[in-house]
Amino acid sequence: MSNTKNLKAFEGVEKLKNLVDDIKICLFCTNLKTGDGSTYRPMTAQEVDDEGNLWFFSGIDSDKNKEIKEDKHVQLFFSNPSKSNYLVVNGAAEIVFDRDKIKEYWNPLVKTWFREGKDDPNISMIKVIPNHCYYWDVDGNKMVNFFKMIASVATGSNFITAEEGSINV
Repeated sequence: MSNTKNLKAFEGVEKLKNLVDDIKICLFCTNLKTGDGSTYRPMTAQEVDDEGNLWFFSGIDSDKNKEIKEDKHVQLFFSNPSKSNYLVVNGAAEIVFDRDKIKEYWNPLVKTWFREGKDDPNISMIKVIPNHCYYWDVDGNKMVNFFKMIASVATGSNFITAEEGSINV
C-alpha cells in the first residue's frame, strides 16, 4: 500500500541523502528545453551535503558545464530497480571552482576522468540546489517483495509497503 509523505527541512535532507547514497548514479539532464535526451548523461553524485545540495565532478570544458552556463535548470533521475527506489530532483546547478571541495570529495575513481588528479586544471564541481524532489521507495528487496506479492494475491491483502512523496529542502 502506498503511503504519501511530503518531507521538509531535516527530514527531507535525510531522505534525500539516504536515497542518493544508496543509488549514487543518475541521469543528469541539462538544456531541458530540447527534451530529446541528447543532454542526459549518467553522472555519479559524490554527496548530498547538510543543506541538501548534491555535488558532482565535471570537466570545465564539458558540454554539461557549457549548458549550465546557458541555463542553470537541471533534472536528475535516480533509479534503483532492484530495491524499487526512485528519485527525481529538479533544481538549479552552479559550477564551482573550489579546490577544498575537490579535495573533500576526491576519490581514486575520479582519476579516470581527471588524469592529473586533484590538481587537474580541467576539474570543476557542480552543485545542484534542489527546488523540488519526488521519490518512490518500496520497503524490502526484490525477492522479499516477490514473496509479499504472492502472499498478497493468495490472501487478498496487500503486504507490500511503499512510501512516496515530495522532498523540499
